[in-house]
Amino acid sequence: MSIIKSVTLEEEIKKNPQLKLSDVQLLKEWCKKQSHLPKVEDSFLALFLHSNYYQIEPTKITIENYYTIRTHLPEIFCNRDPLTEKELRQIFKDIALIRLNGTTKEGYKIIYGKLVNTDSSHYVFTAHLKYSMMLLDLCFLMDGTNNGYTFIADGSKISFGHATRMNPLLLKKSLHYIQEAAPIRLKGLHYINVSPAAEFIMNLAKPFMKKEIIDLIHFHSSLETVPEYIPINLLPNEEGGKAGSIQELSDMQVKTLEEYREWFLLDETTRRVNEALRIEQKTLPNTLFGIEGSFKKLDID
Repeated sequence: MSIIKSVTLEEEIKKNPQLKLSDVQLLKEWCKKQSHLPKVEDSFLALFLHSNYYQIEPTKITIENYYTIRTHLPEIFCNRDPLTEKELRQIFKDIALIRLNGTTKEGYKIIYGKLVNTDSSHYVFTAHLKYSMMLLDLCFLMDGTNNGYTFIADGSKISFGHATRMNPLLLKKSLHYIQEAAPIRLKGLHYINVSPAAEFIMNLAKPFMKKEIIDLIHFHSSLETVPEYIPINLLPNEEGGKAGSIQELSDMQVKTLEEYREWFLLDETTRRVNEALRIEQKTLPNTLFGIEGSFKKLDID
């Protein structure tokens, strides 16, 4: 079995003066008492703490949400073999999702996205979401803690054909995961070359977004306003940057996902909650995602 490269707790402590070993130990002890939770790696405890600005109680909620939501959202977090899943292999060709090198002046990492196939006939929205979450997992493993992430997406090739193949309920669930469970500091959502269909999709998503997330959204009518937030030279060549072609960067990104195949396979089998061992009432998907009422915050003391 190949060794999966990920940031270690020791590296995180060197990087973050606010990260205390005593806080990590406290969380480890708390996790042990939550019999339904899987074993949580030390490096992920650091990620959870960092994403919550080192507040213990909110961190506990994020840990609970992270493992519970991933367990109850199999459409996105199951069947994630980057080598053999047919829908993933197809979406890798249809969409470019790229961790760009370099950062913004604030130190934010940059993720670029673009639909590259205009033919919507075989577009699978579930596979798109799955690919997006796999890329985020890769970011957590490879980047560890950081100042935050800013996203930039080119919407020029999105058509209403793509929009009609979307599932609003699944969109809601995925946004719930991002906002309540993913150990990430979101710092910006930037959209360029927005088509009417892309605008329609954004309006579809907004009711499921918190105000803090909506406030991060910026629409750019041209690239002229982008450098205020993101250095243009870090973008793909097609966007006026110098990072390389979209195809070349996308191929490299897929190759990295393939290299982490064993992590994705292991994640599905070992990093899930066991509802049979949960001391409290079992978590049901219809209440977890706020379909019936709002998401119930679990008692974490």
